[in-house]
Amino acid sequence: MWLIELLLEPDRKPNEAAMHTNPLQDYSDDKGNVIEFSGTTSPKSFVTFRGSNNRVIIDPQANIPFMSVLMDCDNGTLIIKRTRAKFSARIRIGQDSTIKIGKSVSSTGPVDISACEGTTVQIGNDCMIALGVRIRSDDGHPIFDVTSGKRINVSRDITIKDHVWLGIESSILKGAVIGEGSVVGAGSLVSGTFPNNCAIGGNPAKILSTNIAWERPHLSLSEPYYKPHVSALKKQSKYWNLTKQSSTGRQALGKLKRAVKPKKNKKK
Repeated sequence: MWLIELLLEPDRKPNEAAMHTNPLQDYSDDKGNVIEFSGTTSPKSFVTFRGSNNRVIIDPQANIPFMSVLMDCDNGTLIIKRTRAKFSARIRIGQDSTIKIGKSVSSTGPVDISACEGTTVQIGNDCMIALGVRIRSDDGHPIFDVTSGKRINVSRDITIKDHVWLGIESSILKGAVIGEGSVVGAGSLVSGTFPNNCAIGGNPAKILSTNIAWERPHLSLSEPYYKPHVSALKKQSKYWNLTKQSSTGRQALGKLKRAVKPKKNKKK
């Protein structure tokens, strides 16, 4: 999709349209662009360089059936560590920006990830990403205040910590921080900071519950096919923690408790 957008933009200068598309394998050029990947290459995976001094560093044990990487500008960095099962993505990296994918991350299908304007998108170890997920540190286009001329939608880093499950078609937006062991509900729009071991969801996303833990075994693909209690499987104990509340988290949890607390009848 991004390549189609590039060809359709009429105001792009001729030298800006110059780009080099390469298969996902070891590569270097005279502009300082480098790909380091000695693993099994998929014919559906490629990297496009438009600038200089960009680095793509992927662990040779990464299992990548599909990946489209567009390095738009200069000094971009993509780092992917050893994956768990399969990991596919459509990635766009702008000026001085970085995307880091931790160990044992998996995706059901291609995840869209974008980082621009010197930002970093970091996904921790053992994260699980469902279909249709979007992770963007930027909005793609600038928005300005009419009176002052100042930018109002500045790009910001995204941090997704270890063992986070991103549900179907969730969107993780600029400035988001999601704590270890948390779950993002399907279709959620996430910005802001959330603590560890909580379930969040909605548009905008908010804390739905705390002190939760999730495990990878699929309900219908992994025995036993009924899992009413954690004793039915081998749990990852290091991710079973009580939620640690920040001041923002405590305020959100307070609102949640007030919302679900039954109202008492006033005595006459």
